[in-house]
Amino acid sequence: MTICHPSLAAISSIDWAIIVLYAIGMVGVGFYYSRKINNTEDYLLGGRQMKPLMVGLSLFASLLSTISYLSYTGEMIRYGPMFITGALAFPFVIFVVGSFMIPYFMKLRVTSAYEILEQRLGLSIRLLGSSLFTLIRLFWMAVIIHATTDKVMIPVLGLAESWTVPICILMGVVTIIYTSLGGLRAVVFTDVIQSGILFGGGLLTVVLVANELGGVRELWPGEWLTHWEKPNWGYDPEARMTFVSMFLAVFCWHTCTAGSDQVVIQRYFATRDVHAARRVLVINLVADFFAMLLMAMVGLALIAYFTANPGMFGENQSLTNNSDQLFPRFISKGLPVGLTGLVIAGLLAAAMSSLSSGMNSTSSVITSDFISRLRPKEPDEKSKIVIARLVSLLIGVAVVALSLIVDKVPGNLFEVANKVVNLFVSPLFVLFFLAMFVRFSNARGAWCGVLTSITIAVLIAFWEEIIGDKGISFLWIMPAAFVGGILVGMVASFAFRPKKGT
Repeated sequence: MTICHPSLAAISSIDWAIIVLYAIGMVGVGFYYSRKINNTEDYLLGGRQMKPLMVGLSLFASLLSTISYLSYTGEMIRYGPMFITGALAFPFVIFVVGSFMIPYFMKLRVTSAYEILEQRLGLSIRLLGSSLFTLIRLFWMAVIIHATTDKVMIPVLGLAESWTVPICILMGVVTIIYTSLGGLRAVVFTDVIQSGILFGGGLLTVVLVANELGGVRELWPGEWLTHWEKPNWGYDPEARMTFVSMFLAVFCWHTCTAGSDQVVIQRYFATRDVHAARRVLVINLVADFFAMLLMAMVGLALIAYFTANPGMFGENQSLTNNSDQLFPRFISKGLPVGLTGLVIAGLLAAAMSSLSSGMNSTSSVITSDFISRLRPKEPDEKSKIVIARLVSLLIGVAVVALSLIVDKVPGNLFEVANKVVNLFVSPLFVLFFLAMFVRFSNARGAWCGVLTSITIAVLIAFWEEIIGDKGISFLWIMPAAFVGGILVGMVASFAFRPKKGT
């Protein structure tokens, strides 16, 4: 049955007050920091003097969006804890990124990471890298808005689907206001607050369920649940998830993102030196590890809660069907008045911290790599800030529009995130790998490598839709696209190398 307008009373006035106060507080932060901006370096990089702890938590909050918040929980409920094994890749990420990439980046005093590509491979590769990044973040932000609206706000508030567009627009407007006004300082400050809200909402859920069921021990299943996938520690590309595929996917995602994504590299540039930037990386991964554990615990708590209260399942809901929506169901039906608003604020925090970072970073890339780079006359500082804010506004409008078509991609939220959000992650890093580590690389080779990488990623992600048969696991999108792109890029660069004497 479709519930219409009167269901706005599905949560209490206290819960509404908490949500509204949260939104007003975020806008207030934007106005406060807007008075501290003197130039574009202040707006886009926070003056390059920000504290590693703040920046590290900001990076964590930016990358751990509502997608992660809901998909980790839904994955735990439906398929089990195998996804947590991906955290074993974190020490290897710290070594590779901290030893080879961060020192390289911090030697360069640039605003956009893609200026690095022009220095090595020319303007066309810089614009290609900027375009790929823009696509990644537009799709990423679109999935965040869609997941938050469709999986959280609509079911929790008991609204009809016709409310999807207004809620998407409202989320976008609030985020656009404080991001476009306050720049990176506002983004980092709100991200730190939102990290605390995010962890608090998860812990609150675990504590409340444990208290209701008689203790933490009641959350642990006595045996491996029958609907969970059996652990697979070997190599099997056709299996949905194995230790090898999860380890490689997590390693590739963090390495590729840390080495090519403006959201991350912008955080490095916002600190003083290499040592501070490495601390940002470590703080981000430590927080990410604890978040994975917390969301796994939330998943266990929800399994225990709904098993003990089967009448609380909604229509067409079970532990194996629509598992991504069990957390929102618990928020709306299982939490006492007041706490519902706090947890919804936590989910909004996870969404808006990612949206704000995406808007700010995409704005800096478009402003630096397209507008400033391609304009014949350099605008003054005041005009640059106005342009950056206008670009943030236009990005927000584009993201809201894209969010309305994301639900066409099949799979649970964990799969959709990998198929849509991560589609161009490896192709983008192929450019940086060739620029940083392959001395004989050139623009032609880079183009060949990227096109190959994109082709591999799209085929693996949508093999069933394109070919009609079941393909290999979605977790192989990034590893296969990375290796294929690098190999073709190196071979093509060697083949197209300039002849001696020319």
